[in-house]
Amino acid sequence: MYIQRIKLYMLVTAFIIPLHQPALAQSSMLSGSVNRSVQYDSNRYAIQQPRYDPRPVTRVRSQRIGGKTVYTRGAPTYWQRHPMQKSAAIGAGVGAVGGGAAGLISGRGIVRGAAIGAGTGAGVGVIRSSQIMRRHPIVKNTATGALVGLGVGWASSRRGSTIGKTAAVGAAAGLGWGLLKNLR
Repeated sequence: MYIQRIKLYMLVTAFIIPLHQPALAQSSMLSGSVNRSVQYDSNRYAIQQPRYDPRPVTRVRSQRIGGKTVYTRGAPTYWQRHPMQKSAAIGAGVGAVGGGAAGLISGRGIVRGAAIGAGTGAGVGVIRSSQIMRRHPIVKNTATGALVGLGVGWASSRRGSTIGKTAAVGAAAGLGWGLLKNLR
C-alpha cells in the first residue's frame, strides 16, 4: 500500500510539474496595470462602411527630393521630380542672357553668344545640383568657375587661346571662392 501511494504521488507530480510552468508564464504575462480612467466610446468603435469620395486627392505631403523637403498637394510636378533638369533649365536661361550680353559687348553676335551661354549655363546648373558635387564643394566651385569662364571667353572671342585663358581665370576664381568659403 505504501509503494502504491508513492507511485501515485510520482504519477501526479509527473503531470503537475510540466503544467506548473505554463501557469506561471501566463500569470507573469497578464500582470500589469489597466488605465481605468478611459471610458468606452461606442461611436469610436462603430463599424464603418467604405464610401467613394469623388473629390481629387489634395493631401499635403512632404518628401525629400534633391536634398530639399518639398511640400506637394497630390502628385509632385515634373520639376519637383526632376530637380537636376530644373536647375539645367534655369541655368540655360541665365546663361543665355549673360552670353547674349557678352556677344553684344564684344561684337561677336547676340544670338551666337546666347546659344553658347545657354549651353554653358545648363552645364553650370547640372554641376550646382549634382549630388556628387555637393559632397565636394571646392571642386564644385572650381568647375563652376571654369565653365563660366569658358562660356564668357567663347561667347566674346573666337580665338582658342583667349577661350582657354578665360576658362583658366574662371577656374582660379572658383577655386579661390571655394577655398575662402569652405575652409574655416
